[in-house]
Amino acid sequence: MKRRDFVKTTAIGAAAVALGAPAAGAAQKAPAMPKRQYGKDGPKLSVIGFPGLVLRRLDQEQSNRLVAETVERGVNYFDVAPAYGDAEVKMGPALAPYRKKVFLATKTKMRDRAGAKAEFERSLERLRTDHVELYQLHCLMDVEKDVKAAFATDGVMPYLQELRKAGKVRYLGFSAHTEEAALAAMDRFAWDSILFPISFAPWLKAGFGPKVVAKAKAKGITVLAIKGLCRQRWSPGDRERRKWQMWYQPVSDPAEAEMALRWTLSQPVTAAVPPAHVDMHKLALNLVPKIRPITDTEVAKLTALAQTLNPLFPQRPRTA
Repeated sequence: MKRRDFVKTTAIGAAAVALGAPAAGAAQKAPAMPKRQYGKDGPKLSVIGFPGLVLRRLDQEQSNRLVAETVERGVNYFDVAPAYGDAEVKMGPALAPYRKKVFLATKTKMRDRAGAKAEFERSLERLRTDHVELYQLHCLMDVEKDVKAAFATDGVMPYLQELRKAGKVRYLGFSAHTEEAALAAMDRFAWDSILFPISFAPWLKAGFGPKVVAKAKAKGITVLAIKGLCRQRWSPGDRERRKWQMWYQPVSDPAEAEMALRWTLSQPVTAAVPPAHVDMHKLALNLVPKIRPITDTEVAKLTALAQTLNPLFPQRPRTA
């Protein structure tokens, strides 16, 4: 993304420049949250999304506080899924006071019509709403088992299009963890958005991501990023894994996280969803004032760092 385009789309403007120490007695204000366009004429989304998966480790009171704090920080993009344990159950009441202000996205791992219908209706009940802004096929991995199955006669896709026509969902998208599935899905439908890993280490070391982003851009599909603060796979016996309770090692060092997040947001993406850990989510929010285009020198540093890491993507082949 060119520097002038980055500045224009993030719209940080004078608010970010004005950040500094408050006057004596003045309340500390959170920095303005940059927003970018979803689609050609869709709403503007906060560049940092809310990782609904984080709620599975919190009780309802904690969930209410975290959601309220996140809204106060300017986040209007909330992501969740039925596969995230009881996250939808907790997000429903936590988000209720702010429902009209936010862009709510949920997903389905069902590839058949009947399964998706039951799951969608349950999601609406859990989320305490009569519609969602974005409904997505969740975690496309295999072209045959996931993509082709979804587009079969009795697959989920005809049902999703009916939901959009009925006004139950406004936009349709998918998330994917393999390039093959993402590219195949984009060949079959005019999606509104794709949720995909846009992470410095897989991109700069393994070349994972550029083909997907290029195709999405060519087709006018909005790109939403995940794994922007993913560092690498865990090493066997790494003691930090128990602390984080995540399936990958996050970029927890603030200076490194700043570069990683800025790299992701310097790609043609609308928003990035942080790792599903309270500390990582708050770290992403705290990095908002530092969001600016990544420099060539910083890209060189990240490229060198990536060569020393064991990137999470591409995913290793499944074994029987």
